[in-house]
Amino acid sequence: MIRPFIASISGKGGSGKTTLTALLLKVLLESGSNDDIIVIDADPAMNLHELLGVNVEKSVAEIVEEFRRKVDDVEVAVGFSKDTLIEYWVYRAIVEANGFDFLSMGRGEGEGCYCYINAVLTKITGKLVKNYSVVLMDMEAGLEHLSRRTDRYVDTLIVMVDPSMMSFKTAEKIKQLVREVNIEAKHMYIVGNRIPKSSEGKLREWSEKVGYEFAGIIPEDEMILEYSVNGKPILELPSNSPAVMAAREIARNIKLID
Repeated sequence: MIRPFIASISGKGGSGKTTLTALLLKVLLESGSNDDIIVIDADPAMNLHELLGVNVEKSVAEIVEEFRRKVDDVEVAVGFSKDTLIEYWVYRAIVEANGFDFLSMGRGEGEGCYCYINAVLTKITGKLVKNYSVVLMDMEAGLEHLSRRTDRYVDTLIVMVDPSMMSFKTAEKIKQLVREVNIEAKHMYIVGNRIPKSSEGKLREWSEKVGYEFAGIIPEDEMILEYSVNGKPILELPSNSPAVMAAREIARNIKLID
């Protein structure tokens, strides 16, 4: 294992990136790792905490908005810059869960506010990597986070693709945008979701052609749907479920576990 391990999971909306984030955390926890782990939900949809069974009282966006409403001139009032105090408040949003910490970025209020939240994420990520040996980030769907260079500290970039042309086009655009904005990820992987095993060879060939490393496929797993419908955390999936076993192999391929 290479540490620190800082990964972002990206892709088209609905491609399965949030599910993959949860599955990678599960197999990492089951591996017996002693890593200090933080999972960051940077998707404004804010679904990851439900898959992990984490209770989030406030997101970073909510804390920032509350701070901005309450404080008019912090620099004059207490002698600290607003950025310093906002950073302090953000750390208060970190939830200590069983074996890992969790941070939900959330969505800002009003037009343009999520740009500010992304700026906060970019700033604190550079400091979080010094406190954790594993950082897993579930990014917002699409390309906006890349254009804002939210992934600048990431060394492993994982892109999910599902059986849709739009998903593959998004992955191609992500690869192009990474080059354009000079994100220096050491590894860029493709993970397929709900793609038939018979198509694995074609997916591998396409990945290498576009410039990705191929990490594996998460198969159809009825238990994931069952857990989702019943509101049960993915972390409670049995270790021998098809999705968990596939995620374990993917985790090895991306050097998250041995």
